[in-house]
Amino acid sequence: MDLTSIKITSSKLNLQDCYHFVQDASCGGIALFVGTVRNSTKNKEVSLLDFSAYEPMALKEMQKIADAILVKFSIHKIAIHHAVGELQIGAIPVIIAVSSAHRNAAFEACQFAIDTLKETVPIWKKEHFEDGEVWVNSHP
Repeated sequence: MDLTSIKITSSKLNLQDCYHFVQDASCGGIALFVGTVRNSTKNKEVSLLDFSAYEPMALKEMQKIADAILVKFSIHKIAIHHAVGELQIGAIPVIIAVSSAHRNAAFEACQFAIDTLKETVPIWKKEHFEDGEVWVNSHP
């Protein structure tokens, strides 16, 4: 039985797919983090975001995060899905779903996953504005 679902795709992310993957009769809690493209940053209007990834390494790093979470937290399953390409305002670039017997482990694992992903996974975003564009993520 797979305990992790890791994906990078140029297709639209599906919240139901992530939810159904982690859902289990033994779990009393499912925590979801859904990142969305917002329309402004630092008082500038954003027109779209463009995500790029070094996919082989990004998938490996996302799997390392999931594996660490399985050891560190009392969770049942975890899904980490990220989109690449141009995303419009309101689109979903990242979904993290975690299931556990109790809610605290799910919440903590979900937060650990998104925080670690932003720090270690080679996925970069370019913010597009009316007057130009800027790369945001300078790490890892």
